[in-house]
Formats: sequence, C-alpha cells, structure tokens
Amino acid sequence: MAIEKIDPDLCNGCKLCIDSCPNDVIYFDPRHEVAYIRYPMDCDVCYLCVDDCARDAIYVSPEMSREPVLPY
Repeated sequence: MAIEKIDPDLCNGCKLCIDSCPNDVIYFDPRHEVAYIRYPMDCDVCYLCVDDCARDAIYVSPEMSREPVLPY
C-alpha cells in the first residue's frame, strides 16, 4: 500500500502533509504552489499526511506507484 495521489485542485499548499510525513515522501512544488509525491516507494502508509490534510487532497490506495507523481 502507498500514497497514490495529491489532488492539485484541492491542495492549498499549506505544507502540513510535508511536515507530517516521517519518510520525506511529499515535497512542495514552489512553481505550482502545491504538494506532490516525490518518493512513493518510501511511503509506510502511516496516514499522517491524510489526517493532517484539511482539504482531503491526499489519497492512499493499495496499489503502489514506482514513479514520482507530479501534480500537473
């Protein structure tokens, strides 16, 4: 299982998910001012990012991606 998506339309760029991720999976794209998944394989499925996202922009699924997931 792993983090699969951060919806760029819902993400407000607050960076709480970045701060809450213990494995440094999520990064901030300053150009688009949204969070994105940089290292999906490092996700431990702790759900801390999901819990901290007030906008429900983060989706964790049973399928694991092997590529960075850019928001655009």
